[in-house]
Amino acid sequence: MAQAETVIVRYARLADAGAIAAITAEYAREGIMLERSAENVIENIRNFFVAEHEGRIIGCCAVAFYNTRLAEIRSVAVLARHKRKGTGRLLVKKAEEILREEGVAEVFVLTLNPGFFGSLGYTEIKKEYFPQKIWRDCTHCPKLMACDEIAMVKKF
Repeated sequence: MAQAETVIVRYARLADAGAIAAITAEYAREGIMLERSAENVIENIRNFFVAEHEGRIIGCCAVAFYNTRLAEIRSVAVLARHKRKGTGRLLVKKAEEILREEGVAEVFVLTLNPGFFGSLGYTEIKKEYFPQKIWRDCTHCPKLMACDEIAMVKKF
């Protein structure tokens, strides 16, 4: 966990869009998440956070709001060589802090890593509990008919 002590988590800036796109592309190649183009990141830059270590972007995550009480944490990704050092945890905690400030009562994730989110207090729930997510994003996903992600939720 020594690295987490030197990681800064902050709101993303436009200049970070390329790094965020590259990190999500790495995960997309592994079939772990949908790729985010630099253009998509730029359009949604105010919803992204980055983890910076020694001046380099090593991780990211984003929030998506569905209504005043419900949000999603998404695109949680950390470069392979920086995994298992607490960076993902810092990113999620920062996103949760902002969601609490906004008055969100419930946050969910779709993940292939339920152990990680379980350790942060998330519990498994049926995807159908979030029809807003399905209408907004899932209909465009290549995994729509064979989704292997697990929905998890945390109430504040």
